[in-house]
Amino acid sequence: MSESKPNPEDELAGTEQPFVQHLIELRDRLVKAFIAIAVAGAGLAVYPGPGPLYDLLAAPLVAHLPVGATLIATSVISPFMVPLKILLMSAFLMALPVVLYQVWAFVAPGLYAHEKKLVFPLVISSTVLFFVGVAFCYFFVFGQVFQFIQSFAPKSITAAPDIEAYLSFVLSMFLAFGLAFEVPIVVVVLARLGMVSIDKLKSFRSYFVVLAFIIAAVVTPPDVVSQLALAIPMCLLYELGIWAAQVFIRHTQAPAEPEQETSASDPASSSVASASASDQTDPSAGSVPSSSASTSASSSQGQP
Repeated sequence: MSESKPNPEDELAGTEQPFVQHLIELRDRLVKAFIAIAVAGAGLAVYPGPGPLYDLLAAPLVAHLPVGATLIATSVISPFMVPLKILLMSAFLMALPVVLYQVWAFVAPGLYAHEKKLVFPLVISSTVLFFVGVAFCYFFVFGQVFQFIQSFAPKSITAAPDIEAYLSFVLSMFLAFGLAFEVPIVVVVLARLGMVSIDKLKSFRSYFVVLAFIIAAVVTPPDVVSQLALAIPMCLLYELGIWAAQVFIRHTQAPAEPEQETSASDPASSSVASASASDQTDPSAGSVPSSSASTSASSSQGQP
């Protein structure tokens, strides 16, 4: 039995590694990622510290509370655990570029060149869009939402939110806006994998507007400000995703096979070759005229 030889044009030929080697490399990448998070956490613990980090996170709400009102802690360990959670979350976000680099360094050796052109920009752009969504929520949405909510509070009520409830609210809002800003990435991936065409995406535009408002109504507080602040950017990002999908499809196509390119680009040579082959396989076609000529010559000699 003949053994199958690897394709010499395969850029990944000869780069296979044992399964244990992949596990060792994965372990090393995870250790480096955890070290980056630990270093970032140690730096944030020294400056500015867990307490100031929570004060920074609570600044949009405190700015709209009544004069003299502050947040309260209803649990015994809340003053310790809540700032610690904020510290760990901030350390992870600060070390996220290093974590994503370790993920990319582990995955990239197994990808072709055209796949790297697709995956690497998507990883970078998805990270940037997530941070943009979180920043948009913190700097714009929180101020508008808290001002709108406090405007409905009766004068006989003094607002004093719990710090754990506020942390849960902030994390859910950050996650909602961060994921909502990933709409272009989802559109690009669906179009690039061929699951949805560009024309289908354009025709689905009106339905997506309704879907965006439904999602915004579910994941945001029951106020019109936060709903509009989430739905309108989703609609705009959907249009951005359609444009980005067209660009990615043009620049991340897999290279065509050389044999297919040759056969497709030179059909005339193949037809000439087939014609010459048929002439070589049928030698009797050229002997007919010579035999008929000899017969006519002999008949003419026999006549007086």
